[in-house]
Amino acid sequence: MEQITIPLSAVEAISATLWEVAQAKAVVILHPATAVVQTFYYDFARYLNERGFNVMTYDYRGTGRSRGNLRECKVSMADWMEEDVGRVTDWAASRFPGMPLLAVGHSVGGHAIVLSSATRALQAAVLIASHAGVTRTIQATVEKIRVWCMLRLLAPVLCRLFGYMPARRLGIGEDLPGPVMLQWSYWSSLPGYFYDDPAMNAGQRAARVDIPLLVLGFDDDPWANPGAITRLITPLKHAIIERRSFKPADAGVAAIGHMGFFRQRCAKTLWPVVGDWLSENITLPGSEHE
Repeated sequence: MEQITIPLSAVEAISATLWEVAQAKAVVILHPATAVVQTFYYDFARYLNERGFNVMTYDYRGTGRSRGNLRECKVSMADWMEEDVGRVTDWAASRFPGMPLLAVGHSVGGHAIVLSSATRALQAAVLIASHAGVTRTIQATVEKIRVWCMLRLLAPVLCRLFGYMPARRLGIGEDLPGPVMLQWSYWSSLPGYFYDDPAMNAGQRAARVDIPLLVLGFDDDPWANPGAITRLITPLKHAIIERRSFKPADAGVAAIGHMGFFRQRCAKTLWPVVGDWLSENITLPGSEHE
């Protein structure tokens, strides 16, 4: 395991972790969820590394080891998807020239695969619990109200008061840059999420994705329910999509939810689904996907 610092500008850098293996068959980049630090994905990264992949985890700017001064951090969620994902992808391609590049995106990490221009460098990718985060698609009334209050009421007030989103104080994950939280709040109010944001050109960007995608959802996920996942992936008109849904009983666990796939309790049952699929979707130089 090697700690990496990837410069993004004269004053900004991304903290990453690299697992290498001799004669690796591909590189897998793990794009994290919102307010989730890279250490959460370490166990899964080690699993993929044992399967013969070089693996990278990292923290978006303003989070984890890439945090810096949040009051001065002007990065947005759109910047994460394009600039942070793009820089990490470029670094991986430079470190391992000619090696196939793959990605696994969790929640907003999957959004990045949908929208980032860096996706053109990938051979295949997996979206896990990724969905159009529209508040109205949340089915449980209490959860819908809770999320609405957090995104529409608390977020604008707290971001202006503190200069960032103090999520730790609320027990809802890592602190976030103000622009990230406010953009997320805005998108959640739109029927089509970021597809309805005229500044994003999201529909055309999604239509450019033409690689194999494995899209995983879980029946007990309160946010990434089937309808919300469908809203996200419908504009992926040229991607080769395999969509699968799992119940907790399928994995032999009591719950999976939005975060549970990456926990050790799912290692024996669900992790091989992704490990096998990634292995099957590697294109070696001179060959093509069948």
